[in-house]
Amino acid sequence: MKTDRHIDIMGIVNLTDDSYFAQSRCGSVDAVLRRTHQMVSDGADIIDVGACSSRPGSAAVGPDVEWSRLRPALEAMRSHFPDVRISVDTYYSSVVERVHDLIGDFIVNDISAGEDDPHMLTTVARLGLEYVAMHKRGNSLTMQSMTDYDDVTDSLVTYFNEFAVRAEEAGVKKWILDPGFGFAKTVEQNYQLLNDLDVIADKVSGSPRILVGVSRKSMIYKPLDLQPDDVLSATQAVHMVSLMKGADILRVHDVKEARQTVRLYQFL
Repeated sequence: MKTDRHIDIMGIVNLTDDSYFAQSRCGSVDAVLRRTHQMVSDGADIIDVGACSSRPGSAAVGPDVEWSRLRPALEAMRSHFPDVRISVDTYYSSVVERVHDLIGDFIVNDISAGEDDPHMLTTVARLGLEYVAMHKRGNSLTMQSMTDYDDVTDSLVTYFNEFAVRAEEAGVKKWILDPGFGFAKTVEQNYQLLNDLDVIADKVSGSPRILVGVSRKSMIYKPLDLQPDDVLSATQAVHMVSLMKGADILRVHDVKEARQTVRLYQFL
């Protein structure tokens, strides 16, 4: 496990009305700017913008609808926060092209790891962008889901070693590993992956940075018989374990509290 690493906080901005945590939803440019300002003030290193919900059961909206939501938000963010690092949550290469034309360098956050669009990895490589590859099962467009792993950790290690080959063949220079907590995994499998983050980091070739996105997810609120609004403190407990197991990036709804968790972790 990496013992001397830089830890980033990635704050979530959702441009949808159906994301599972209501306080992350921004229905106007003004709301986007207010939320971005608050998160940057609280210590966010990256702002992750999504224009299509990826919660279980949600429907794809298509690249044109995504872009119609993204463009005004990104224009405003780049104008008001010219130095903030932006990540865009999309699995469409055409959206990646448009975002790059609009704001230049950014991070591509793809929940399909290039599986939903055959042009994604070559587009990312050509534009020289950093890339988040997330593990899931099934196509985002059909919302298939399976949890019958022989061993979920071994499956992820195999998956990302195969992805590393695909990324290298496509010319992707810098990529981040996201285990995909909550995607086609049972609660128990999610916690096995959390406990095995250091194993995954050690066994995946290329030593990619590890992104953990567990904020207010069902793996936290379901075992506690609560709702997303009620698990801020429990989320920080899981964040602390993630950091102890080697997470390099926390993708969060609550930047201030996550930054406090990182600071306490660094005392360890």
